[in-house]
This record gives sequence, C-alpha cells and structure tokens, in this order.
Amino acid sequence: MTTVWDSRSESKAAEESTHQTWLVGDTLTLARYDAVTGFDADSGKERWQFVPPRGTDIYAASKTTDSARALVAHTGMTGAASGRCAVVTALDLTDGRELWNTTLAMASGGTADRSDALATGGGLGVVLDAGTGTDTTTVRAFDLLTGSERWTAAVPKGCAPARTAVAPKQVVAVLACGEEVKLAAFDPADGKERWTTPLDTRNGVATGSSVTITATDPIVLRVDEGDRGIEAFLTFGPGGRPGARVQVTGDDYGSIGPDTVVSDKRLFALTDGGPWGRLVAFDLTSGDELWQNDDIGGAAYTIQGLHTHAGRVMAVKASDRYGDHLYGFDAATGDEEEDRTFRNNAGSFDRLLPYKDRIIAIRSSNSAKPFTAYERW
Repeated sequence: MTTVWDSRSESKAAEESTHQTWLVGDTLTLARYDAVTGFDADSGKERWQFVPPRGTDIYAASKTTDSARALVAHTGMTGAASGRCAVVTALDLTDGRELWNTTLAMASGGTADRSDALATGGGLGVVLDAGTGTDTTTVRAFDLLTGSERWTAAVPKGCAPARTAVAPKQVVAVLACGEEVKLAAFDPADGKERWTTPLDTRNGVATGSSVTITATDPIVLRVDEGDRGIEAFLTFGPGGRPGARVQVTGDDYGSIGPDTVVSDKRLFALTDGGPWGRLVAFDLTSGDELWQNDDIGGAAYTIQGLHTHAGRVMAVKASDRYGDHLYGFDAATGDEEEDRTFRNNAGSFDRLLPYKDRIIAIRSSNSAKPFTAYERW
C-alpha cells in the first residue's frame, strides 16, 4: 500500500470533543469541535468549511447521513444556553451549505451519548431535546431538507429517551423507564408509538447499565449490566420481538472489545481470545459463531480499522517494528483474500473507508493527520 495523499494536521482537541467523519460521493467530511470541513476524496484538498459562531463549539454530530445531509449541534453563546448544546444545524455535505437550524437544549453526556442524541434517515433529522428549564427529554423529528417540525414522539409515560437512531421504516429509542431500560419504536410519519419492549423479558435491564445502539438493520444493542448479569449483543425483530444473543465473552473466542461492525446480518468483532487476539464473525439470526481467525494477531502487533464492504472484512495489522499489513477476508467464510504491506508505517487510526480502488484511513488522535489515502501496489 502506498500513500496517495495526506490531509493537513489539525489543531489539538480535547479527547472527549466531537470527532465524526462521513464519506458522501467524492466528498470526505470531518466534524470537530471547531469546524466541519469537506475534502475532495480524490486529492485530499479542502473544498468547504462550516465554522460555528465565535465563542461556541460543535458539541455533537450525527453518526449517519441521509441524502448527503447531516446534523451538527453547537453550544449557545449567552444566557441560559451558554455552554450547552443550543443550536442544531443541518448541513449539505456536498458543498457545506447550512440548510436550516433550530434552537434546542440537547442532553449532556460523553461524546458517544451526545452522538446518539442526533440521527438522520428517511428524510428526517431526529433530536433528543432536553428542553429548557424542564426535566423532560423528548424525541423530536424535523424535515431534514427544510427544518419544518414533523412530530414529537409519543414516549410512554414514565420513560425518558437516552439514545435514538433511525432504522428502516421506524425510529428507535433506548428509554429509561423508572428502574428499567426499554427499547421503543415510533412511526416515522407521525411519531406514534409502535411498540415498547423490555431488553430482557425475564429480569429486565437495570437503569444505569451501559446500553448502546450497535446497528439498526437488524436492531442490535450492546448491553453491559456490570456485575448484575447481562453482557451481550441483543437483537430485536419486527414488533420488538427479542431475537438472538451474542455473549460478549465466550470460551471459544475470548472477550469482544470495542471494535465491532454489523453487515449482512452478521456481527464482526475483534476479541482478546487466543494468545494474541482474534477476528470473529457471528450470525445475528441464530447467535452462533460463524468463523474466527487468530492468525491476524501477534505479540508485536495492534489490530485496527475493522470494516466491512462488499462481502469483505478488512483490518490492518500494525507494528512499528515489523511494518503494517492490510488483510481482507471473505465475510461469509473467513477465507483470507488479501494481504498487502504498507510501504510506510501507517500509524494508528480508528477506521478504514474504501473509496474507489483506494483505502482511506481515519484518525482522531490529536497528534495525527485525520485522513490518509492509500492505493494498492
């Protein structure tokens, strides 16, 4: 793998500050606390930049895009909104145009929590609005193109939304309902409640547990109750029907780390199993392990950049001492299909994005350039 281009280095940012990337067509976009910047994915040259008002920071950004549009939120400048997420803005990622904005008070929390308070899909921009001077959080949907308000969800009485995402044909939300966490779905046309279900029908999942939305097609939640019990990926089918489970820890594969991706009803994960770690695939219909590969690990190596694309799973095996390698595996069988050496050390990065016949590495480290494009040689 040889380097085609590097993006410029960015100024330092706090570890918990916003860092989100999107690839739409030939525009690669980076959202940080100080700006949202679009780059030409072919050359790495800057195309446009959206800068929030002076004295404010970009506080959150949607994980997904819809029709080349995304949501970002920045803090207010004065008064009660100062230092809080007060303005949500829709951006056209092809040229950086601001489509609309609205004043809201988003829920506070860590970076992951804030990202799950914004969602896009099906022509909607969905926001968890904490209100101003109230203790009530609501799920509100806006027309993603015009900003006109479409609906406020009919959240069940006694429940408060903590995370949201737009799934195919429904908007989902993780709810804190008294002492229990539940999952709900709302009609994308009018926000009416379609169903609400406990995460565990036998004992429930306690409020305060770690619950994150891993995927929306199918719906997959990662749940960690700590010492209390459940530590697994839970799936949900039509009507909120509980489906298969994948345990975070298994005798055959070790413990699943934070690097996971879902594609074609399969969960792919990097684990600490074996002497050096493994790449493992699971069937989300049955919960069964499909295959695993423990040759990708090594005492002197770090495995990073897990990604699935077009029936292939990719990851980079990195070592300052022995060099870096790009591996590609058949997603269905685990058969190795590619092993390429990087001509120069790729350094650490978070994600890989295939673009045409190239691979783009994405970094969030303060000391690194956010993007590097590579081509095969």
